[in-house]
Amino acid sequence: MQQLSPTRRVLALVALALGGFGIGTTEFASMGLLPLIGDDLVPGFAANPERGIQTAGWLISAYALGVVVGAPAIAVLAARMSQRRLVVILVAAFTVANLSSALMPTFELTLLSRFVSGIPHGAYFGVASLLAARIMGPGRQGAGVALALSGLTIANVIGVPLGTWLGQMAGWRWSYVAIAGVFALTLLLGLRTLPNVPGDPTRNPLSELSALRSGRLWLMLAVGAIGFGGFFAIYSYIAETVTRVAGLDEGVVPWVLATLGIGMTIGNVVGGIAGDRALIPTMLGGFVAVIPVMALYAVLGGEPIALFVLAFLLGLTTSTLVPSIQTRIIHIAGDAQLLGAAMNHAAFNVGNSLGAAVGGAVIGAGLGYLAPGWVGVLLATAGMGLAVVSVLLDRRSASIRRLETHEQRALVEPLAR
Repeated sequence: MQQLSPTRRVLALVALALGGFGIGTTEFASMGLLPLIGDDLVPGFAANPERGIQTAGWLISAYALGVVVGAPAIAVLAARMSQRRLVVILVAAFTVANLSSALMPTFELTLLSRFVSGIPHGAYFGVASLLAARIMGPGRQGAGVALALSGLTIANVIGVPLGTWLGQMAGWRWSYVAIAGVFALTLLLGLRTLPNVPGDPTRNPLSELSALRSGRLWLMLAVGAIGFGGFFAIYSYIAETVTRVAGLDEGVVPWVLATLGIGMTIGNVVGGIAGDRALIPTMLGGFVAVIPVMALYAVLGGEPIALFVLAFLLGLTTSTLVPSIQTRIIHIAGDAQLLGAAMNHAAFNVGNSLGAAVGGAVIGAGLGYLAPGWVGVLLATAGMGLAVVSVLLDRRSASIRRLETHEQRALVEPLAR
C-alpha cells in the first residue's frame, strides 16, 4: 500500500466512516420514517394501523434481503479488485439507489428500490473494515472494524434523527434525497484520499467460496443472524412505541432514536477496544448484558423515562457485540477475508429481516407494540447459545490438536535417541 501523509490518512479514514454514516442513515432512518411511508404508500393504513405497519415493515426486510444477496455475490466477484476501486463503485451505487428510493411512486416500486439499496451494504463494510485496518497498521483489526462501523453508529446519533425530522417536516422522500447527497460527498472525498491497494491476482471466486465450507464460519454467521434479530425486532417499530404506547408526540421520535444512537456509538468504541484485548469475553458478555435490557423493554417500554433509558442501554449493549463478532468471523474466514467480513453484514441483515418480520407479525397478531421485546429476548438467548457452542467447539478442536502434537512428539523422541 502506498505511503500516506498524516492528513491524507485521517481524511481517508473519515471517507470510510462517512460512507458508513450514509449506510447507517439509509438503513435505520427507515425505522423512524416507517409510519410516514406506510401512511403514504400502504392502502388502508389509517383504518388498520397494526396491519399497515406490518406491511410497511417489509421495506426494512427488503433492504436487509438486498444485503444478504449482495454481500456474498459482490465479495466473490470482486475478489481480485482493488479495494479502493471497489469502495468507489459501491458508494456510487448507493447514491443512485437512494435517489431511486426517493422517486418511486408506489409501495411495490419503493420496496424494489430498498432491496437494491441494500445490495452494496455488506460488501462496503467488508472492504471498508479491511482497508481501515490496513491504513491504521498491523494489530489494529478490531479497531479498524470499529472505525469502519463508527459512521454507522454515529448515524444513529445524528443521521437517523435528522433524517426522521426531515421526513416529518418536508416529507419522507426528502430524507432519501439527503442521504444520496451524503453518498455523493463520500464519493468525492474517497476519490481524493483513499490509497490504492492493488487487488490480489491469486484470488478467484472458487478460492473465496472455499471459506463457506467451514462449519465454524456458518455457526458464527448464525450467531449474528439470530442473535441480532431481537434488536431489529425492537428497533424496527420503536417509532410506534413512542407515539402509540408511551403517548408521546411524533417530534419525540428523533430524540429517542438519538438516545439509542448515543448508546450504539459508545458501545461500538467499547466493543472495539475490548474485543482487541479479550475477544470471547467481550462477545459473550455483550449477550449477557443485552437480554435483560430487552426483557425490561417489553415490560417498561411504555413509560416515557424508562423508554429513553432502555433505548440507550439497548444501543450500548448491542453495539458492544458487533466488532467482536465481525473480528471473529474474519479470523475464521482465513484468506477469504473480504467474503468473511461481507458475510458478517449479510448475517446481521438476516437478523434485520427476521426481526422486522417477526416483530411485525406479533404486532399484527394484536399482541401489542411492546411484544417485539419478548421476541428480542428469545432470539438473543438463542444467539448466545450458539456463541457458546462455537467457543466450546473451538476449544475442543484446540485440545485435540494439542493431544495429537503431544502423541507425535512421544513417538518421535525415542527414535531421535
